[in-house]
Amino acid sequence: MTEIIPGLYMSPLEFTALLAAVAVVAARWLPSAARPRLTTTAGAVLVVSAIALSVAGIRWQMLPVLTGAVLALPFAVSPLLRRRSGRPAWRARWWLALPGSTACIGLIATGPVAAWAFPVPAFPEPSGDFAVGTRVVQWTDPRRPESFTADPHDRRTVVVQLWYPAQPSPAGTQRAPYLGRTEHEGRIVSDALARYAGLPGFLVDGVPRARTHSVFNAPVAGEGERFPVVLFSPGAGGVRTQNTAWAEELASHGYVVAALDHPYDSAAVVLTDGRTINTELTSTGDQDKDDELAAGWTAVRAADLSFVLTRLEQLGRGEITDPLTGHLDAGRVAVTGHSMGGAAALQAARQDLRFGAVIDLDGYPHGPLSPSLHRPTLALTQAITPDTDPRYLPRLTKAIKVNTATSYRLTVPGAAHLTFMDGPLYLPPVPSMVGSLGRTESPRTVAVPTLAFLDATLRNKPGDLAGVLSARGDLSVHHPGNGR
Repeated sequence: MTEIIPGLYMSPLEFTALLAAVAVVAARWLPSAARPRLTTTAGAVLVVSAIALSVAGIRWQMLPVLTGAVLALPFAVSPLLRRRSGRPAWRARWWLALPGSTACIGLIATGPVAAWAFPVPAFPEPSGDFAVGTRVVQWTDPRRPESFTADPHDRRTVVVQLWYPAQPSPAGTQRAPYLGRTEHEGRIVSDALARYAGLPGFLVDGVPRARTHSVFNAPVAGEGERFPVVLFSPGAGGVRTQNTAWAEELASHGYVVAALDHPYDSAAVVLTDGRTINTELTSTGDQDKDDELAAGWTAVRAADLSFVLTRLEQLGRGEITDPLTGHLDAGRVAVTGHSMGGAAALQAARQDLRFGAVIDLDGYPHGPLSPSLHRPTLALTQAITPDTDPRYLPRLTKAIKVNTATSYRLTVPGAAHLTFMDGPLYLPPVPSMVGSLGRTESPRTVAVPTLAFLDATLRNKPGDLAGVLSARGDLSVHHPGNGR
């Protein structure tokens, strides 16, 4: 009864309470013979639903629904009580009752509108042949001091979530929660993300209630089959799960996706010992200083990505015991990221030739543009508007052209910066924030071109890559040596 109904953005229990609230208000306007039964039934259903919602955990979107019903209930019940006590029933004249009923309906209507604007995210069903498993690991790099702390003995630790092709799970198997290993962890991360974005935490309290299509620790698919690997770095303040819909889609098509939390950078990172590390990223308000800081953070992320690749190689060889041992093809690896994570992916690929392909999801290239890239590169960008940083497109174009391999830059009409992560699934559909592609099309906007690019570069699948990309927006292709 608490599972969200697709398209309604409410659970059956919430929808029942909504209908009961409307019925309580509407009873005043029905013929006198129908009023007692409707009022009694709707009132009883409303009380039971409110109690059940309180036990299950009431969402803030239901508060105006219940408030409107509570305000209307005395006026609906009073005539019944008077009649049963033998006193004449009294009803306010219609011209007095109409403003009150309208106000109550307005309050009640606020609930479903708010549930639509800030929903519990419903993740798209992965389209590939594989079911999806997921697991979380934590690794410490003994060679790298933690640059964000003063402790000389502190070493850099990263948390990584893996999505992988899995064997089908039995019907009824619980799916993994969003944002964390548990809903409690997800709530910690959700609150931290809201603080980082400057939003009240209650607005997105439905986000950690979501369930993904992955199953924790599901058995790996395939007997001895090795899958290409895709590393992912989130945006500034972002978290490893911010592109879950994308990661599940890739995993369903036979890729292992390894997404990183970057401690002291990500909004909140919950370690295996229960400690939470919150972000220490700050803006000085000075563009030059902020660019310098961003370049430093990008360098740390790039080093994180290379370290995780080393650990994955060890895992693949069996030097680290893990269910994925023997299932990773460390010779076919792409490095990807969103926003600052995209900048980190570009830098990691310049420094570490083990990465065979690069995807930058709307990331401004911070830091140096040397040495040259030597790997196929795909850069997806939001629609360029007068509000776009004028330095962005020239800088990105320069970054991907300093490359000895073919580079693609795809500008997606209708896309905004948050289109390239899960944001459209749980944020209000405000075009300047999440783009104008909608909750259904936004995930496909990221998945289709990136999957085509990965299939072409890591799997050498034949096909018209440029044709697939150009069908999604304005494509520029740079072939090494032609200067374009």
